[in-house]
Amino acid sequence: SFLSRKGGGNKLGEQVYDPRVNFSADPWNPEAPVLPWDGEGQPRQKLAIVENGRIANLNYSRYWAQKQGKTANARAGNLLMAGGDKSTAELVRGTQKGILVTRTWYIRMVDPQTVLLTGLTRDGTFYIENGQIKYPVKNFRFNESPVIMLNNIEELGKPVRVAGDESSLVMMIPPMKLRDFTFTSLSDAV
Repeated sequence: SFLSRKGGGNKLGEQVYDPRVNFSADPWNPEAPVLPWDGEGQPRQKLAIVENGRIANLNYSRYWAQKQGKTANARAGNLLMAGGDKSTAELVRGTQKGILVTRTWYIRMVDPQTVLLTGLTRDGTFYIENGQIKYPVKNFRFNESPVIMLNNIEELGKPVRVAGDESSLVMMIPPMKLRDFTFTSLSDAV
C-alpha cells in the first residue's frame, strides 16, 4: 500500500499529510456511533489513525498481529476527521474563484501505490466567484489521490456526518477548501 516503504517497513510515525489532518475511529462517538465490535468479533476501541498529519496506528488482523508481534485491532466502523468551525457557506464566502463540489460518486482505485482515485461529481457542482455561487456547471471526472489532496488544504470547515454510496463506514468529514484538485474531463449531466 502507499503506507509501505521501499525495501520494507512502513510509514508509521511519518508525516504523510498536512499537519492539520487528524483522523480517528471511535465506536462511542455520539454523532457517528457504530457497533462496538467488527465483523470478526474483535472489540472496537477509540483509536487515533492520523495525528497532525503523521500515521499514528495501522490496522492489524489477528493473523498479521501474531506474525508481527503486535496487538490485533478491530476494523474501524467509523472514520472521524477533525476540522475547523466554519460552515460550507462560510468557506464559499472566502473563495475568490473555485468550484463547489457537493457530492462525488463512482469512485474507483486507479493506483493503490499512490492511492490515485477516479470518480465523478454529481448532485450539485457550482462555479464560485468573489465569494458567491454564480451558477451550476457540468459535472467533472476527477483523477486525484487523497494523499495529495490532504496536502493541498487551504481551510477545513466543521465536520458533518456523510454517507458513502458503496461503504457501510460511517464518516464525520469537514468541508474542505483545497487548491490544485485535478479535474480531467466534463460529464454531460448538470
